[in-house]
Amino acid sequence: MLRLPLGLAGVVAVTLWAGASMNHGCQDAIKSLTHLQYSPIRDMRRTVALVPQKVWLAPPESLSVPVSGREWVPEAGQLMSGRDAIAARYTDLGAADDSSLARGERMYSRLCTPCHGKAMAGDGPVAARFMPPPDLLGAMTRGRADGYLYSYIRFGGVIMPKYGQALTVAQTWDVIHYVRQRQKASPR
Repeated sequence: MLRLPLGLAGVVAVTLWAGASMNHGCQDAIKSLTHLQYSPIRDMRRTVALVPQKVWLAPPESLSVPVSGREWVPEAGQLMSGRDAIAARYTDLGAADDSSLARGERMYSRLCTPCHGKAMAGDGPVAARFMPPPDLLGAMTRGRADGYLYSYIRFGGVIMPKYGQALTVAQTWDVIHYVRQRQKASPR
């Protein structure tokens, strides 16, 4: 009769000893109940400083605009030394008919007006807070090739974000047709 309670007590003692030795005794149980989640040193003079080199840094977002270095064109698969060299590859195969101009006007008013403005002078509501975009009716933009405008719209530029995800190839050419038509109608 006495063997059963003694055997059971022995098993319990061995189990507690094995568990306590793996968890460093009862100290872990006491610390988990009484340990505060913040450092005992709570003034700013003796706190541990965050070392920025030891922190993991996230890569830039996919829609961010690079501020240094050379441009990368995914379709070309190479680094560009100049946009003009790559822009020569992009040629328009469609005609600038009335439906293309109407589609281009709709796309321009939806995507381009916030920065370039309705008059294409670079005076949109967003441009007032940031660096103003170029005048699309000015001589500098009129002198650019259509492929240059296409690559700038699709892949972005220095301050312009890329719109390749928002516009198809045909819609991009429609916007270019609309801008060229407005440049012929009222150049600056």
